[in-house]
Parts: sequence; structure tokens; C-alpha cells
Amino acid sequence: MKVLYFDCFSGISGDMTLGAMVDVGVPEKYLKEELQKLHIDEEFSVWFEKTQKMGITGTRAHVELKEQTHNHREKEDGHHHHHEHRNLHSISHIIEGSTISPRAKEWAIKIFREVAVAEAKVHGTTVDKVHFHEVGATDSIVDIVGAAICLDYLDVDRIMASKVEVGGGFIKCAHGTFPVPAPATTEILKGIPCTYGKVDSETTTPTGAAILAAMVDEFTGQPELTVDTIGYGLGYKNFEIPNVLRVMTGEMVQEGRGDYLRDRNLLIECNLDDMNSEDYQHIMDCLFKAGALDVYLTPIFMKKNRPASKVSILTDETHKDNCIAILFEHTSTFGLRISPVEKVMLKREIRIIETAYGPVNVKVELKDGTAGKWKMEYDDLRSLADKFNLSLRSLRLQLNDEVKGKL
Repeated sequence: MKVLYFDCFSGISGDMTLGAMVDVGVPEKYLKEELQKLHIDEEFSVWFEKTQKMGITGTRAHVELKEQTHNHREKEDGHHHHHEHRNLHSISHIIEGSTISPRAKEWAIKIFREVAVAEAKVHGTTVDKVHFHEVGATDSIVDIVGAAICLDYLDVDRIMASKVEVGGGFIKCAHGTFPVPAPATTEILKGIPCTYGKVDSETTTPTGAAILAAMVDEFTGQPELTVDTIGYGLGYKNFEIPNVLRVMTGEMVQEGRGDYLRDRNLLIECNLDDMNSEDYQHIMDCLFKAGALDVYLTPIFMKKNRPASKVSILTDETHKDNCIAILFEHTSTFGLRISPVEKVMLKREIRIIETAYGPVNVKVELKDGTAGKWKMEYDDLRSLADKFNLSLRSLRLQLNDEVKGKL
């Protein structure tokens, strides 16, 4: 499993992310060419500088804005208004109208939405009515879309991050002086583990926080990686600690012996005896969308011998709060139980096998480097059975020998 790890010991910002992405291996030329597809390149120029921060060599990203008359409105007295603030709709229009990859588009809009939701919450308005300030500016569009382009290029299987250092002290923003982290940053970082006060300054910006909130699958300590590349994105401020974002890519070292893999997850459970059974499918669908790895029901008897159902959810730390919120919102429970669990799994992979009826995904056990037991995916079989008007039993019998011979 290829992993990208954000080491945010000195926080994270949009420009630090771009610098780290280029430093870890995204070609500068490729990034610039993709950013030109936004069709707002008359508003900015971007370039990268190899330099040092407290003896650490890395890459600093520079996003320079160009003065454009269409970004200003002339007053009658000849003075300029401030730059127009874009909202989420106009930013999404720019992104959707570009020719960057569909996945980069989706991720960029997802990151912007993190900021929009936070700003709406802080200012007591709706997402549609939020007019961005710093994040709506051209340089932040470049930072966020650039980050999505880079993550798409690196094409990792999982994105992980450390605890996020947010800094300390106070910061001046559009609405006054606030303690660090700023209100929008605080809102975005809800549910994300943070550290505080390593320096008396802001180290994590709303843009940086949104990149993490939207893209990171798991916040954890240093994972066991066979590291391939290391990159450093340099910040502009000078602190008592290096103001850099470290990014690493590599293969996850799977814990296990022989043909077994081990993983750690969370088990969330609650007992329900007063709900309409028709509601359970909807609840399960919501939980899977919220990031649950598995959801299942167990018939049980509760006190006073009442028949009930135990809802069990297997998930990870990143999606725990989402699953908890679903249970409290969509079920009648007033409480639940959370316990750590260890999973032991066979090493396996998914292979696409071409058959006489079409491609079928097959889950294959890897035993001593060769195929062990295997199973054709049900959804593929059902689709082919419907297409050719066959029963599932008949289709399995016809495909078993063909698939086995090709493994």
C-alpha cells in the first residue's frame, strides 16, 4: 500500500503544501501546466525556489498576484475598491470549467467546501452566502487546486498525517484580533488531533487545515513505512523551530507473520429495541457513506426478555465521529460503546479476470507468493447474471473453472 504522510510538526499552509509536493517529486512543469487549465493565469504567476530553513533544504512556493483591472472596481472619486471576494459557487465554476483531471476537480472543490462550511458556521450564515476572504483570493485558489493536482499526480492509496501544530499567541484577521488558531481554522480542525504553543505565532492556516480535513484518511503517529521519497515545503516565517512541512511517501509496512496481516480499528456498538426494522437499511447506508468499514446487525434479547438488534460498526479513528453522529441522529439510542479491536487478515489482492461473459473482480488470497483461496465479487456476478438472463448459481458454475485457470 502506497502512503503519503504529512508530518505537521510545524503546522501547514497552502504554499508549504505546494512546496512539499514539488520537493517530494511532483514535476514543477507539470504543476504549472495544470494550473494554467484554470484559465485565470492572467491573475497569477507561480514559481519555486530551492532554499534552506534553519539548515534544512527544501522548496519554497511563490504565488505572485498580477494587478488586473477586472479585479477592481473604480469609485467615482478614482479610488479602488478591494478585490472582489469569490464565493463557493464561482470558485466551483472556475474549477469545473477547467480541464484538470476529474479527481483533482472533485478534491479541490471538497477542500474549498471545508472552508465554506467553517466560515458559514463562524459567521452564522449559509454556505451559499459565504464570500471568501483570504481563501477566495487567487493565491488560495492556486494553493488548493494545486494541492489537489499534486495529490492526484502522486496517486497514493492512503493519505496519513501527524498531529497538527497550530501555534500560539494572537492573530489579526478581517474581523479583529483573535487567539491562535483563527476561528475558521478552529472550526475546520474539529475532530483532528492538534498540538499548541510550540511558537508564538500562527503555524496552521485555514487553507492548510482544509487540505488535511478533506484529504487525510488517518491522523496517527509516524507510521511504519518503507520510505521512498521525502520532501520539505518551506514557510516564510522564521520560528524557534524549522518552519517546514515534511512530506514522505512510501510503502506501508504491514504488521503480521507469514501470510497474516494485522490492523487496528474501532468497534462501535449500540442496542436497539424500539425502532422500525424498515429503518435499518437506511442507517447502514448512511454509516457506509460516513466511512464505516463494516456494519452488521445481531439479534439479541435485552432486559425483560425484549427482542432487540445490536448494531455493530467497524471503523477507524478518522471516521469515528462521523459514525457516532449517524447513530445519534438516525437511531433511537441514547448511548453507545466504543472499543479497540485488532483485525487479523489473510494477505490478498483484487484481480480483474476476463471471462467469456465479461470482466470479473476476484479476491485472491496470497499464500507464499501464489494464489490460495479465491472468491468472485458478488456485484460483478449479479450484473453479468442480469445482463445475460442467467441465475447466479448457473453463472458461478460456468465461470469457476475459467477463473481458476487464469489465477
